Amino acid sequence: MTSEYHNPVLLKESVDGLAIKEDGVYVDVTFGGGGHSKEILKRLGENGKLFAFDQDKDALENTIEDSRFQLINQNFRFLNQFLKFYGIREVDGILADFGVSSHQFDKADRGFSIRFNADLDMRMNQDDELSAFKVVNSYSQENLASILLGYGELRNGKAIARAIVAARENSSIKTTEELKTVLRPFLPKAKENKILAQVYQAIRIEVNQEIEVLKEFLLQVPNILKTGGRLSLISYHSLEDRLVKRFIRDGKFEGEAEKDFYGNVNVPLKKVGGLIVPSAEEIAINNRARSAKLRIAERI
Repeated sequence: MTSEYHNPVLLKESVDGLAIKEDGVYVDVTFGGGGHSKEILKRLGENGKLFAFDQDKDALENTIEDSRFQLINQNFRFLNQFLKFYGIREVDGILADFGVSSHQFDKADRGFSIRFNADLDMRMNQDDELSAFKVVNSYSQENLASILLGYGELRNGKAIARAIVAARENSSIKTTEELKTVLRPFLPKAKENKILAQVYQAIRIEVNQEIEVLKEFLLQVPNILKTGGRLSLISYHSLEDRLVKRFIRDGKFEGEAEKDFYGNVNVPLKKVGGLIVPSAEEIAINNRARSAKLRIAERI
């Protein structure tokens, strides 16, 4: 693993939040460049165990040679299934960093970044069928508007969707540069990069089913964490953070928290401390940390 692949965000704070036991079993569900995993391993004793998940084949090149470590090349929506495969039913802590890795942004041909011209791809798992090309060229105008409004938080999402559908009637939109050309009327100079980032975010979230995956993952957590086990989660946009905050508080994503006969709130997790954000020093070193939010919870 090299720092060029991904500079881990809130490294000390997120691993501190796990309150690691030397002989515990932990999971890093977003391995990436391995920065968080390496820090966890430093704090584990010889009888500790760390499992890590990453669906991106490129991340396999960063695997750690350590008998206490197991890297699983799968999406973390399958957390419970693959832990059971390895004979693990409960763990002492789970860490997740939901951000796109620096490697994915910086590798031009992956199509994640507004900086490069590339094929419309944006797949974190390169074996998945759904790509940015399919979203842009085959989704209905209504569906495109829905993801631009919902995932990109773009108030003019309907107008952008209409423009995309009109443009693709002439020929398919194949590259990020071609997409930018379609978007040009919606990109005032002062906000060009911000709006492009919002459009890319919306398409990327849809391609990788990020919101559905996050929900599936969170719903598994209470059954996998031991009593007293810790959850340390880093999110980067309000859609993720709202889901994380709501689940920790209410044990669900919608509606009120369940209550017992006496009206006491009955939830599986309790928050530990408050919201943690990167320091100015960390942001100066790693600008991609600027929107990170860390929330820590404990299994009750």
